[in-house]
Amino acid sequence: MRFKIFASILIGFLTSAQATAQQPDPMAAPTVFVQQVADQVLNALKKDGSVRSGDTARVNEIVDELILPNVNLEKTTRLAAGRSWRDATPEQQAALVKAFRGTLGRTYSGALTKIDDATTMKVLPFRGDAEANDVVVRSQVTQFSNSSPIQLDYRLEKTPKGWRIYDINVENIWLIENYRNQFAQQINQNGIDGLIQALNKPKQ
Repeated sequence: MRFKIFASILIGFLTSAQATAQQPDPMAAPTVFVQQVADQVLNALKKDGSVRSGDTARVNEIVDELILPNVNLEKTTRLAAGRSWRDATPEQQAALVKAFRGTLGRTYSGALTKIDDATTMKVLPFRGDAEANDVVVRSQVTQFSNSSPIQLDYRLEKTPKGWRIYDINVENIWLIENYRNQFAQQINQNGIDGLIQALNKPKQ
């Protein structure tokens, strides 16, 4: 069930009706920025034959090249770790971010190889304060031609370099909140180093 949820999250983030190669503009409106990121990545995935053949290593390369520059993964990790983040050394913090990135990559890579031409995303009209520095962009995703739309939300923050995504919500489940509970349990039992070790351990 967890894999299905997170597969849906990333498929939604990477899909759209207009698969263009336009370079994302982090200074644009947040709805435009999210659409541009999705368009660029989907275009790359659809054109790459190695992705279609199930090459997860190539998927991870695309993630590094086209997704991570638009995501504040450190903030995602910090919020998921909660108060324990402040107790970690800079070295532990860096290791935790790297380990969390690996966990997300392993969770998502298989789903990304299954993206097809029928998968689409529609960004919904923006709600909220257009001048705010922290906003939510809503969308609906259709994974296959006859499936019911999945509601997805993206939380973004405005930085000096423009918008960055740091949290995703699918069907009322926020990624950070979901991992915060798991992180807290692992930290209480084994500390920050134990959490890092658990995240780095491939799932069987």
